[in-house]
Amino acid sequence: MNPTQSLYEKDYHLWLHQTAQQLREGNFHELDLLNLIEEIEDMGKTQKKALRSNLRVLLRHLLKYLYQPEKRTNSWLLTIREHRKRLLEEFEDSPSLKPYYEQVYEKCYADAREEASDETGLTIDTFPSESPFTTEQAIDLNYLPNQKNIAV
Repeated sequence: MNPTQSLYEKDYHLWLHQTAQQLREGNFHELDLLNLIEEIEDMGKTQKKALRSNLRVLLRHLLKYLYQPEKRTNSWLLTIREHRKRLLEEFEDSPSLKPYYEQVYEKCYADAREEASDETGLTIDTFPSESPFTTEQAIDLNYLPNQKNIAV
């Protein structure tokens, strides 16, 4: 190991433990502020990335559920429920993420549409270019799409 490496670079877990201890004890002058700031910023990025990932998986499965009714499985239902709950838990823990959800919804839908086409073998044109589910329907634990209740 390079002797000039910081504790952050040598032993991340120990750095986390020591940083938390320094904060608890009020030893602010000893804090590794540059790395602490970077970690805090990365936490927000990680939350947003997880939100987008969960939303894409959810929308992909809603599309499969809607456009391949003959192939519906309990596994699809479980995936839909699981990713809805993950999103709802994120909103409960961090309400300020809800506007971000609204902001990235259409982009995530476009990605999910491509993924659904790839996964199902159906042409991309099978799926509407705009989401057939409202942002609220997508996360509604009791909503399952059918040809009669879609938004488009």
